[in-house]
Amino acid sequence: MEPNAVTKLDELEKKIDTMYASVEKLRKIYMWTMYITVALFVLPLIGLAFALPSFMTNYVGSLQGITN
Repeated sequence: MEPNAVTKLDELEKKIDTMYASVEKLRKIYMWTMYITVALFVLPLIGLAFALPSFMTNYVGSLQGITN
């Protein structure tokens, strides 16, 4: 191969390595964003599933007290 082609290949390899590192950082950012989103959305829904029946019992009980 020509010396010019070898230097071009070396430059391309360095650029590819830099892009790979950048893409890996971006992938980790997206992964943590997904984890945080799930934690802030799904966990309150699970808590609501436990709190809602108690709230409804109290609310219906207070309404029954008014009608009697």
